[in-house]
Amino acid sequence: MALTGLPDEPLGPPDGLVDGVEAMAEPFDDLDALALLGERAAHMGLWRRGATSCGGSCRLLPSREGFVAVSLARADDFDLVPAWLELDETPATAPASWSAIADAVASRDVEALMARAALLGLPAARVGEAAGSPGVTRIPLGPGAARDVTGLVVVDLSALWAGPLCGDLLARAGAAVIKVESTKRPDGARRGPRGFFDLLNGRKRSVAFDLRSNEGIGALRALIRRADVVLEASRPRALEQLGIRAAEEVGGGGPQIWVSITGYGRHGEGAGRVAFGDDAAAGGGLVVWHAGTAMFCADAVADPITGLAAARACLDALAAGGRWLLDVSMARVCAALGGPTLPAPAGLPVAPPRARPTQRSAPELGADTTQVLAELGLRM
Repeated sequence: MALTGLPDEPLGPPDGLVDGVEAMAEPFDDLDALALLGERAAHMGLWRRGATSCGGSCRLLPSREGFVAVSLARADDFDLVPAWLELDETPATAPASWSAIADAVASRDVEALMARAALLGLPAARVGEAAGSPGVTRIPLGPGAARDVTGLVVVDLSALWAGPLCGDLLARAGAAVIKVESTKRPDGARRGPRGFFDLLNGRKRSVAFDLRSNEGIGALRALIRRADVVLEASRPRALEQLGIRAAEEVGGGGPQIWVSITGYGRHGEGAGRVAFGDDAAAGGGLVVWHAGTAMFCADAVADPITGLAAARACLDALAAGGRWLLDVSMARVCAALGGPTLPAPAGLPVAPPRARPTQRSAPELGADTTQVLAELGLRM
């Protein structure tokens, strides 16, 4: 509630959220599952802001066809606004950009706006558009023994929040997790609050490769083939450009489980869409309502929910046996947890966001590269 509702009036959660999150967390002993939803806010001092996201980069805007969420989280996103809205003049400031976007969403065809946003790589979604599809799709790729996660090698190629949280939860369950980054483009979360980065990556070892070189790509492919589980959170084409195809790696005898986190799934029209935690949650309908207006539920809530859902799906797939590609959609995971906004009891004290204790500092970029490669019998 600290992160949900108007600045001066907290709102209750959607009806399905609390029970759904706690059910996902059942395999993880003594996990404070609801704390996951507020950990970034706890480290950054965020609070609820109604129809503006807690972090400030996403807005919920009314249209003739419902509400639309638009994220302008990256430096270049504002530069794309004129092309998106087909404006002759560039808005001079961020407030002017948001004003132009609000006018366009209110008066233009939303389907056309969403299609152009996807084409340009702008994160935007219609509230509730992803409802009705499974959050995790298990794609079978061959036989394999049932296994416990303890001691398995997990190669974590993800960045920011959802994927790294999944890797952290697998490490907490006993896996040996190796965080892999590009030396030229490391995880952007390294530039954020150090405590939050440590929380998500402190249980992992750090390996870094120059992925612009044939040597670095070769080392990455060799590492992937020695993994039991691979975790990534990029659009499918990102790894395919390096010659790495998930289904081929798993089906060819490499990792037993491949966990792929995307905004709207690996296949179909949404496969290439960019998504962040706030707009993906809105796409799944995981918002709250006040006087007919959609407002954000928690902080970028699709990220921690998807990280938890992906970790649970990985444990379930290992226990079931077989070789699997797990297609995890942020928006669709959120769609399963919505429902009517529960009333906030009058006078109920609202606790600030909390975070799990940090176990240890995350290693510096590439600190374990030489040792990890030697242990696995690999060479650069």
